[in-house]
Amino acid sequence: MLRDTIVQVDLKTIAYNMDRICEMAGNGVAVMPVIKANGYGHGAVGIAPTLMEHGASYLAVATLNEALELRENYKDYPIFILGHTPDRLLHFVVEKDITQTIFSESQAKILSQESKKAGKKAKIHIKVDTGFHRLGTDSIAELKEICSFSEIEIEGIFSHLALVNDEENKKQYTKFLNIIAELENQGMCFKYKHIADSISAVDYPEYRMNMIRPGALVFGLRGFHKGFVDVRQALTFVTRISQLHKVSKGEGVGYDYLWKAPKDMTIGTLPFGYADGYPRNLRDKGYVTIKGSKCPIIGVICMDQCMVDLSAVPEAKEGELAIIYGDGSNHSMTIEEAAKLAETNKNEIVARITARPPREYIE
Repeated sequence: MLRDTIVQVDLKTIAYNMDRICEMAGNGVAVMPVIKANGYGHGAVGIAPTLMEHGASYLAVATLNEALELRENYKDYPIFILGHTPDRLLHFVVEKDITQTIFSESQAKILSQESKKAGKKAKIHIKVDTGFHRLGTDSIAELKEICSFSEIEIEGIFSHLALVNDEENKKQYTKFLNIIAELENQGMCFKYKHIADSISAVDYPEYRMNMIRPGALVFGLRGFHKGFVDVRQALTFVTRISQLHKVSKGEGVGYDYLWKAPKDMTIGTLPFGYADGYPRNLRDKGYVTIKGSKCPIIGVICMDQCMVDLSAVPEAKEGELAIIYGDGSNHSMTIEEAAKLAETNKNEIVARITARPPREYIE
Protein backbone atom coordinates (compact mmCIF):
# COMPACT_ATOMS: atom_id res chain seq x y z
CA MET A 1 0.00 0.00 0.00
CA LEU A 2 2.08 2.85 -1.33
CA ARG A 3 -0.64 5.51 -1.05
CA ASP A 4 -3.07 6.73 1.56
CA THR A 5 -5.86 6.66 -1.05
CA ILE A 6 -7.15 3.08 -1.11
CA VAL A 7 -10.12 1.14 -2.46
CA GLN A 8 -11.21 -1.37 0.18
CA VAL A 9 -13.21 -4.34 -1.08
CA ASP A 10 -15.11 -6.50 1.38
CA LEU A 11 -14.91 -10.05 0.00
CA LYS A 12 -17.29 -11.30 2.66
CA THR A 13 -19.93 -8.91 1.31
CA ILE A 14 -19.32 -10.04 -2.27
CA ALA A 15 -19.68 -13.65 -1.11
CA TYR A 16 -22.92 -12.73 0.64
CA ASN A 17 -24.23 -11.02 -2.50
CA MET A 18 -23.36 -13.99 -4.70
CA ASP A 19 -25.10 -16.37 -2.30
CA ARG A 20 -28.26 -14.23 -2.45
CA ILE A 21 -28.09 -14.05 -6.25
CA CYS A 22 -27.71 -17.82 -6.57
CA GLU A 23 -30.62 -18.36 -4.18
CA MET A 24 -32.73 -16.00 -6.28
CA ALA A 25 -31.77 -17.73 -9.53
CA GLY A 26 -32.68 -21.15 -8.15
CA ASN A 27 -31.79 -24.62 -9.35
CA GLY A 28 -31.06 -25.06 -13.03
CA VAL A 29 -30.09 -21.43 -13.65
CA ALA A 30 -26.37 -20.79 -14.10
CA VAL A 31 -24.95 -17.56 -12.72
CA MET A 32 -22.33 -15.77 -14.83
CA PRO A 33 -21.11 -12.70 -12.92
CA VAL A 34 -19.95 -9.87 -15.14
CA ILE A 35 -16.64 -8.44 -13.91
CA LYS A 36 -15.72 -6.19 -16.81
CA ALA A 37 -14.13 -2.76 -16.24
CA ASN A 38 -11.78 -4.24 -13.67
CA GLY A 39 -14.65 -5.80 -11.80
CA TYR A 40 -16.64 -2.56 -11.77
CA GLY A 41 -13.64 -0.93 -10.12
CA HIS A 42 -13.32 -3.60 -7.44
CA GLY A 43 -10.43 -5.45 -9.13
CA ALA A 44 -11.40 -8.40 -11.31
CA VAL A 45 -8.46 -10.62 -10.42
CA GLY A 46 -8.84 -9.98 -6.70
CA ILE A 47 -12.55 -10.79 -6.49
CA ALA A 48 -12.59 -13.75 -8.91
CA PRO A 49 -11.79 -16.50 -6.34
CA THR A 50 -14.69 -15.38 -4.13
CA LEU A 51 -17.07 -15.52 -7.08
CA MET A 52 -15.82 -18.98 -8.05
CA GLU A 53 -16.31 -20.26 -4.52
CA HIS A 54 -19.84 -18.88 -4.33
CA GLY A 55 -21.56 -20.23 -7.39
CA ALA A 56 -20.15 -18.59 -10.51
CA SER A 57 -20.46 -20.93 -13.51
CA TYR A 58 -18.55 -18.46 -15.70
CA LEU A 59 -16.72 -15.16 -15.39
CA ALA A 60 -17.77 -12.62 -18.00
CA VAL A 61 -15.79 -9.62 -19.24
CA ALA A 62 -16.16 -7.18 -22.12
CA THR A 63 -12.81 -7.31 -23.88
CA LEU A 64 -9.99 -9.66 -24.84
CA ASN A 65 -7.42 -7.95 -22.65
CA GLU A 66 -9.72 -8.33 -19.63
CA ALA A 67 -10.13 -12.02 -20.44
CA LEU A 68 -6.39 -12.58 -20.87
CA GLU A 69 -5.68 -10.98 -17.49
CA LEU A 70 -8.07 -13.42 -15.82
CA ARG A 71 -6.73 -16.38 -17.81
CA GLU A 72 -3.18 -15.55 -16.74
CA ASN A 73 -4.24 -15.84 -13.13
CA TYR A 74 -6.88 -18.59 -13.40
CA LYS A 75 -5.79 -21.21 -15.89
CA ASP A 76 -8.89 -23.39 -16.16
CA TYR A 77 -11.95 -21.38 -15.17
CA PRO A 78 -14.57 -20.64 -17.86
CA ILE A 79 -14.18 -17.06 -19.12
CA PHE A 80 -16.58 -15.36 -21.52
CA ILE A 81 -16.05 -12.24 -23.65
CA LEU A 82 -19.32 -10.35 -24.00
CA GLY A 83 -17.99 -7.90 -26.59
CA HIS A 84 -16.41 -7.92 -30.03
CA THR A 85 -12.89 -9.24 -30.56
CA PRO A 86 -11.25 -8.00 -33.79
CA ASP A 87 -10.57 -10.60 -36.50
CA ARG A 88 -6.79 -10.34 -36.15
CA LEU A 89 -6.99 -11.28 -32.45
CA LEU A 90 -9.42 -14.19 -32.57
CA HIS A 91 -6.57 -16.71 -32.41
CA PHE A 92 -6.05 -15.72 -28.76
CA VAL A 93 -9.48 -16.95 -27.71
CA VAL A 94 -8.74 -20.35 -29.22
CA GLU A 95 -5.24 -20.60 -27.77
CA LYS A 96 -6.34 -19.48 -24.29
CA ASP A 97 -9.64 -21.43 -24.16
CA ILE A 98 -11.80 -18.33 -23.84
CA THR A 99 -15.45 -18.39 -24.89
CA GLN A 100 -16.19 -15.70 -27.48
CA THR A 101 -19.29 -13.78 -28.51
CA ILE A 102 -19.91 -14.25 -32.24
CA PHE A 103 -22.58 -12.52 -34.32
CA SER A 104 -21.37 -12.80 -37.92
CA GLU A 105 -20.69 -15.63 -40.37
CA SER A 106 -17.35 -14.02 -41.30
CA GLN A 107 -16.01 -14.16 -37.73
CA ALA A 108 -17.32 -17.69 -37.27
CA LYS A 109 -15.33 -18.68 -40.37
CA ILE A 110 -12.13 -17.09 -39.04
CA LEU A 111 -12.62 -18.77 -35.68
CA SER A 112 -13.18 -22.07 -37.44
CA GLN A 113 -9.89 -21.67 -39.29
CA GLU A 114 -8.06 -20.82 -36.09
CA SER A 115 -9.57 -23.88 -34.44
CA LYS A 116 -8.22 -26.09 -37.22
CA LYS A 117 -4.76 -24.61 -36.78
CA ALA A 118 -4.84 -25.10 -33.02
CA GLY A 119 -6.32 -28.58 -33.20
CA LYS A 120 -9.12 -27.80 -30.77
CA LYS A 121 -12.62 -26.40 -30.93
CA ALA A 122 -13.35 -22.78 -30.18
CA LYS A 123 -16.31 -22.25 -27.86
CA ILE A 124 -18.81 -19.49 -28.62
CA HIS A 125 -22.12 -17.94 -27.60
CA ILE A 126 -24.09 -16.39 -30.46
CA LYS A 127 -25.35 -12.83 -29.92
CA VAL A 128 -28.86 -12.17 -31.23
CA ASP A 129 -30.05 -8.61 -31.83
CA THR A 130 -33.60 -8.46 -30.53
CA GLY A 131 -33.92 -4.69 -30.80
CA PHE A 132 -31.12 -3.15 -28.73
CA HIS A 133 -29.13 -2.64 -31.97
CA ARG A 134 -25.75 -2.69 -30.25
CA LEU A 135 -24.21 -6.04 -31.16
CA GLY A 136 -25.80 -9.11 -32.72
CA THR A 137 -27.80 -10.27 -35.70
CA ASP A 138 -31.41 -11.33 -36.15
CA SER A 139 -30.84 -12.93 -39.55
CA ILE A 140 -31.89 -16.58 -39.36
CA ALA A 141 -29.80 -17.31 -42.44
CA GLU A 142 -26.66 -15.86 -40.85
CA LEU A 143 -27.35 -17.58 -37.52
CA LYS A 144 -27.63 -20.90 -39.35
CA GLU A 145 -24.34 -20.20 -41.13
CA ILE A 146 -22.63 -19.51 -37.81
CA CYS A 147 -23.92 -22.83 -36.49
CA SER A 148 -22.72 -24.72 -39.57
CA PHE A 149 -18.99 -24.73 -38.72
CA SER A 150 -18.17 -28.10 -37.20
CA GLU A 151 -14.88 -26.85 -35.74
CA ILE A 152 -16.76 -24.51 -33.39
CA GLU A 153 -18.68 -25.53 -30.28
CA ILE A 154 -21.89 -23.51 -30.14
CA GLU A 155 -22.35 -23.52 -26.38
CA GLY A 156 -24.88 -20.72 -25.96
CA ILE A 157 -27.11 -18.09 -27.47
CA PHE A 158 -27.96 -14.76 -25.87
CA SER A 159 -29.36 -11.27 -26.21
CA HIS A 160 -29.77 -8.12 -24.14
CA LEU A 161 -32.82 -6.14 -23.10
CA ALA A 162 -33.01 -2.39 -23.65
CA LEU A 163 -35.17 -2.17 -20.49
CA VAL A 164 -37.45 0.49 -21.94
CA ASN A 165 -40.69 -0.79 -20.39
CA ASP A 166 -42.61 -4.03 -19.84
CA GLU A 167 -44.06 -4.04 -23.33
CA GLU A 168 -40.72 -3.58 -25.09
CA ASN A 169 -39.04 -6.13 -22.82
CA LYS A 170 -41.68 -8.71 -23.69
CA LYS A 171 -41.35 -7.91 -27.38
CA GLN A 172 -37.58 -8.49 -27.25
CA TYR A 173 -37.91 -11.66 -25.19
CA THR A 174 -40.57 -13.09 -27.51
CA LYS A 175 -38.42 -12.35 -30.54
CA PHE A 176 -35.50 -14.12 -28.86
CA LEU A 177 -37.62 -17.19 -28.07
CA ASN A 178 -38.94 -17.33 -31.63
CA ILE A 179 -35.44 -17.20 -33.10
CA ILE A 180 -34.23 -19.95 -30.76
CA ALA A 181 -37.26 -22.10 -31.60
CA GLU A 182 -36.64 -21.71 -35.33
CA LEU A 183 -33.00 -22.70 -34.95
CA GLU A 184 -33.80 -25.64 -32.68
CA ASN A 185 -36.45 -26.86 -35.10
CA GLN A 186 -33.69 -27.07 -37.67
CA GLY A 187 -31.50 -29.23 -35.44
CA MET A 188 -29.39 -26.69 -33.58
CA CYS A 189 -29.10 -26.86 -29.80
CA PHE A 190 -27.71 -24.58 -27.11
CA LYS A 191 -26.55 -25.48 -23.62
CA TYR A 192 -27.04 -21.93 -22.34
CA LYS A 193 -29.74 -19.39 -23.23
CA HIS A 194 -29.57 -16.00 -21.56
CA ILE A 195 -30.96 -12.48 -21.81
CA ALA A 196 -31.17 -11.24 -18.20
CA ASP A 197 -28.69 -8.80 -16.67
CA SER A 198 -28.81 -7.60 -13.04
CA ILE A 199 -32.00 -5.55 -13.36
CA SER A 200 -33.99 -7.98 -15.46
CA ALA A 201 -32.85 -10.98 -13.41
CA VAL A 202 -34.48 -9.41 -10.34
CA ASP A 203 -37.47 -7.62 -11.86
CA TYR A 204 -38.39 -10.19 -14.51
CA PRO A 205 -37.90 -13.73 -13.17
CA GLU A 206 -39.66 -15.11 -16.24
CA TYR A 207 -36.70 -13.95 -18.36
CA ARG A 208 -34.00 -15.81 -16.41
CA MET A 209 -34.00 -18.81 -18.81
CA ASN A 210 -31.12 -21.09 -17.73
CA MET A 211 -28.41 -18.45 -17.20
CA ILE A 212 -28.29 -14.90 -15.82
CA ARG A 213 -25.56 -12.25 -16.08
CA PRO A 214 -25.49 -10.19 -12.86
CA GLY A 215 -23.02 -7.31 -12.93
CA ALA A 216 -23.74 -4.39 -10.60
CA LEU A 217 -25.79 -6.69 -8.39
CA VAL A 218 -22.67 -8.64 -7.41
CA PHE A 219 -21.21 -5.49 -5.91
CA GLY A 220 -24.35 -4.43 -4.08
CA LEU A 221 -25.37 -1.72 -6.54
CA ARG A 222 -29.14 -1.82 -6.81
CA GLY A 223 -30.98 -0.94 -9.99
CA PHE A 224 -34.12 -3.03 -9.70
CA HIS A 225 -37.58 -1.57 -9.12
CA LYS A 226 -40.08 -4.44 -8.89
CA GLY A 227 -38.36 -7.40 -7.29
CA PHE A 228 -35.94 -7.49 -4.39
CA VAL A 229 -32.73 -9.25 -3.47
CA ASP A 230 -30.75 -8.32 -0.36
CA VAL A 231 -27.36 -7.19 -1.67
CA ARG A 232 -24.91 -4.85 0.03
CA GLN A 233 -22.30 -2.38 -1.17
CA ALA A 234 -18.88 -4.02 -1.08
CA LEU A 235 -16.62 -1.05 -1.82
CA THR A 236 -15.25 1.67 0.43
CA PHE A 237 -12.98 4.41 -0.93
CA VAL A 238 -10.76 6.09 1.67
CA THR A 239 -7.88 8.51 1.99
CA ARG A 240 -6.06 10.55 4.66
CA ILE A 241 -5.41 14.26 5.19
CA SER A 242 -2.07 15.30 3.70
CA GLN A 243 -1.85 18.85 5.05
CA LEU A 244 -3.80 21.43 7.03
CA HIS A 245 -4.03 25.10 5.99
CA LYS A 246 -5.23 28.15 7.90
CA VAL A 247 -7.17 30.30 5.45
CA SER A 248 -8.33 33.87 6.14
CA LYS A 249 -11.72 35.24 5.17
CA GLY A 250 -11.76 36.22 1.49
CA GLU A 251 -8.76 34.12 0.48
CA GLY A 252 -9.13 31.87 -2.56
CA VAL A 253 -8.47 28.15 -2.67
CA GLY A 254 -7.45 26.11 -5.71
CA TYR A 255 -7.40 26.90 -9.42
CA ASP A 256 -8.75 30.32 -10.45
CA TYR A 257 -9.78 30.95 -6.84
CA LEU A 258 -13.27 29.83 -7.79
CA TRP A 259 -13.91 29.23 -4.10
CA LYS A 260 -13.15 31.86 -1.49
CA ALA A 261 -13.26 31.45 2.27
CA PRO A 262 -16.42 32.95 3.83
CA LYS A 263 -14.61 33.20 7.19
CA ASP A 264 -11.31 32.42 8.86
CA MET A 265 -11.09 28.65 8.73
CA THR A 266 -9.01 25.48 8.45
CA ILE A 267 -9.01 23.44 5.27
CA GLY A 268 -7.43 20.08 4.53
CA THR A 269 -5.69 18.78 1.42
CA LEU A 270 -6.56 15.20 0.47
CA PRO A 271 -4.44 13.09 -1.92
CA PHE A 272 -7.08 12.04 -4.45
CA GLY A 273 -8.50 13.63 -7.57
CA TYR A 274 -10.05 13.02 -10.94
CA ALA A 275 -7.08 10.86 -12.04
CA ASP A 276 -8.27 8.41 -9.38
CA GLY A 277 -11.71 8.41 -10.97
CA TYR A 278 -13.45 10.94 -8.73
CA PRO A 279 -16.00 12.97 -10.73
CA ARG A 280 -14.64 16.46 -11.37
CA ASN A 281 -18.16 17.87 -11.52
CA LEU A 282 -18.60 17.18 -7.78
CA ARG A 283 -16.85 20.49 -7.07
CA ASP A 284 -18.85 22.32 -4.40
CA LYS A 285 -21.26 19.35 -4.24
CA GLY A 286 -19.22 16.42 -3.00
CA TYR A 287 -17.94 15.77 0.48
CA VAL A 288 -15.85 13.32 2.47
CA THR A 289 -16.61 12.06 5.96
CA ILE A 290 -14.09 12.60 8.74
CA LYS A 291 -14.88 11.31 12.23
CA GLY A 292 -18.51 10.91 11.18
CA SER A 293 -18.86 14.53 10.01
CA LYS A 294 -19.43 15.71 6.45
CA CYS A 295 -16.60 17.87 5.14
CA PRO A 296 -17.49 19.61 1.86
CA ILE A 297 -15.06 19.55 -1.06
CA ILE A 298 -14.14 23.14 -1.92
CA GLY A 299 -12.61 24.66 -5.03
CA VAL A 300 -11.72 22.97 -8.30
CA ILE A 301 -10.96 19.25 -7.96
CA CYS A 302 -7.40 18.67 -9.17
CA MET A 303 -6.00 15.67 -10.99
CA ASP A 304 -4.33 14.27 -7.88
CA GLN A 305 -5.64 16.28 -4.94
CA CYS A 306 -8.60 18.21 -3.59
CA MET A 307 -9.35 20.41 -0.63
CA VAL A 308 -12.06 20.14 2.00
CA ASP A 309 -13.63 22.43 4.58
CA LEU A 310 -12.78 21.12 8.05
CA SER A 311 -15.14 23.42 10.00
CA ALA A 312 -17.13 20.40 11.20
CA VAL A 313 -14.02 18.72 12.64
CA PRO A 314 -11.74 21.44 14.02
CA GLU A 315 -9.78 18.79 15.90
CA ALA A 316 -8.80 16.94 12.67
CA LYS A 317 -5.10 16.28 12.24
CA GLU A 318 -2.84 15.44 9.34
CA GLY A 319 -3.10 11.71 8.66
CA GLU A 320 -6.75 11.63 9.73
CA LEU A 321 -8.89 9.07 7.86
CA ALA A 322 -11.39 10.46 5.35
CA ILE A 323 -14.09 8.34 3.70
CA ILE A 324 -14.71 9.25 0.07
CA TYR A 325 -17.34 6.58 -0.62
CA GLY A 326 -18.83 4.45 2.12
CA ASP A 327 -21.93 2.40 2.83
CA GLY A 328 -23.89 5.30 4.28
CA SER A 329 -22.95 4.65 7.89
CA ASN A 330 -21.47 7.55 9.88
CA HIS A 331 -22.83 9.94 7.23
CA SER A 332 -20.54 8.55 4.51
CA MET A 333 -21.44 9.12 0.86
CA THR A 334 -22.79 6.00 -0.83
CA ILE A 335 -22.16 5.11 -4.48
CA GLU A 336 -25.82 5.87 -5.14
CA GLU A 337 -25.57 9.37 -3.66
CA ALA A 338 -22.36 10.07 -5.58
CA ALA A 339 -24.11 9.04 -8.80
CA LYS A 340 -27.02 11.40 -8.15
CA LEU A 341 -24.74 14.33 -7.34
CA ALA A 342 -22.59 13.64 -10.43
CA GLU A 343 -25.72 13.19 -12.57
CA THR A 344 -24.74 9.73 -13.78
CA ASN A 345 -25.40 6.12 -12.81
CA LYS A 346 -23.86 3.99 -10.08
CA ASN A 347 -21.99 1.77 -12.53
CA GLU A 348 -20.05 4.71 -13.92
CA ILE A 349 -19.04 5.91 -10.46
CA VAL A 350 -17.33 2.61 -9.60
CA ALA A 351 -16.11 1.75 -13.13
CA ARG A 352 -14.32 5.07 -13.44
CA ILE A 353 -12.20 4.43 -10.31
CA THR A 354 -8.82 3.98 -11.93
CA ALA A 355 -6.18 1.34 -11.22
CA ARG A 356 -4.02 3.92 -9.42
CA PRO A 357 -5.55 3.53 -5.94
CA PRO A 358 -4.41 0.18 -4.51
CA ARG A 359 -7.12 -2.39 -3.81
CA GLU A 360 -7.21 -3.80 -0.31
CA TYR A 361 -9.21 -7.01 0.05
CA ILE A 362 -10.85 -7.58 3.40
CA GLU A 363 -12.22 -10.96 4.46
